[in-house]
Amino acid sequence: MKQKILIVDDEISILQSLSGILEDEGYEVIQAHCGEEALDRAKKDPPDLILLDVWMPGTDGMTVLDELKKLYPLLPVIIISGHGTIETAVKATRMGAFDFIEKPLSIERVLVSIQNAIEFFRLEEENRLLRNKSERRMIGESPAVRALWDQIKRAAPTNATVLITGENGTGKELAAKMIHLLSRRNTRRIIEVNCAAIPEELIESELFGHEKGAFTGAHERRKGKFDLANGGTLFLDEVGDMSNRTQAKILRIIEEQVFERVGGERAIEVDVRIVAATNKDLQKEIELGRFRQDLYYRLNVIPIFVPPLRERMEDMELLVEHFAAEISSESALGKKRIDPRAYRLLQAYSWPGNIRELRNFIERLMIMTPGNLIGPDDLPADFRNLLREEDGEASWLQCETLEEARACFERDFLARRLEENGWNISLTAARIGLERTHLHRKIKTLGVKKE
Repeated sequence: MKQKILIVDDEISILQSLSGILEDEGYEVIQAHCGEEALDRAKKDPPDLILLDVWMPGTDGMTVLDELKKLYPLLPVIIISGHGTIETAVKATRMGAFDFIEKPLSIERVLVSIQNAIEFFRLEEENRLLRNKSERRMIGESPAVRALWDQIKRAAPTNATVLITGENGTGKELAAKMIHLLSRRNTRRIIEVNCAAIPEELIESELFGHEKGAFTGAHERRKGKFDLANGGTLFLDEVGDMSNRTQAKILRIIEEQVFERVGGERAIEVDVRIVAATNKDLQKEIELGRFRQDLYYRLNVIPIFVPPLRERMEDMELLVEHFAAEISSESALGKKRIDPRAYRLLQAYSWPGNIRELRNFIERLMIMTPGNLIGPDDLPADFRNLLREEDGEASWLQCETLEEARACFERDFLARRLEENGWNISLTAARIGLERTHLHRKIKTLGVKKE
């Protein structure tokens, strides 16, 4: 893919001569005649590098440089000037310019500076990605997490589409980012789209972009997410919430890697890897006519399931310690320890909100607990009431097998929740995150009875 260079100069001869030379060198060139136009073009379609004149009518180059660095800190900018001074060069460098070249321009020096700038900032981006890889990881050593990691590492180096499923709050977004970071596309961007958060009438414009005048309010051409993700990864979160019309267009792009902007007629080719995620049962959505079967098969080339927290309780201690350390470093709360007795209560809870709920809960404990040790008494009453103490231990801890302990806990938990909700099945099911029919089966199977 061609590197895109924006040349900003009020001299037409400079624009024309530089554009011709850079195009011959294989670069894609766009032009701006003043500072205002340069900022406008950079905001709409960020280039890979900018050649920027200092002295221009209106907004001067130093002001433009300052604004550009606020918008895109890693965007390489080379200053060119016919009135260069050491003071100006030093100031430009301190403001983030990569190089300062005086006019009349030496074409050889310009080309070398461009190559060096692009390579330097490419390495900076790679280092940033490597730092992200070490910072963002799946926390856990349970069999469920190890199996998930194995799937991610196998899927990442390929270009195959991936469909990530799992309940809300389990970490589907993190799994998508890890797939991108471990892929061969990790020097390009991962662009995220929350399909559930975008109104149906705007999602096509959001994904594919639009041409000027395509609809009321479309005052200028705008790139969509597929354009921005070119060469990288597009993460379609909550893909089950897309309309059938948008699904048809997504299917075509996956098959042909071609699309048109809203209101446009020109076919635009892209190289984008699709990673999608949903908390819905897409098979059921297909039966109900709300999701295309052909799109499902296209997305589901590599299926990855992110397990709920209740299926990986072995990771509780690691997760809590990680969140506690993270929250401590982000605030002035100081380090706090969790009493081992509190872990039993945390593991007894079903966590319908999964990892997200656990993280928020630990943050609340860190803030609201006055001491440096968080014990069972610091947990809310709901947690303390989960266990009936018998000789200092919970009843389910005295069971011989894991299956017996799980059944004992679920029986006590459901009985207490039903009692709290006046034995209203529908209300209880909604509050604990189960379907009504599933709760009915649980009550019957476990022998839960109203006292």
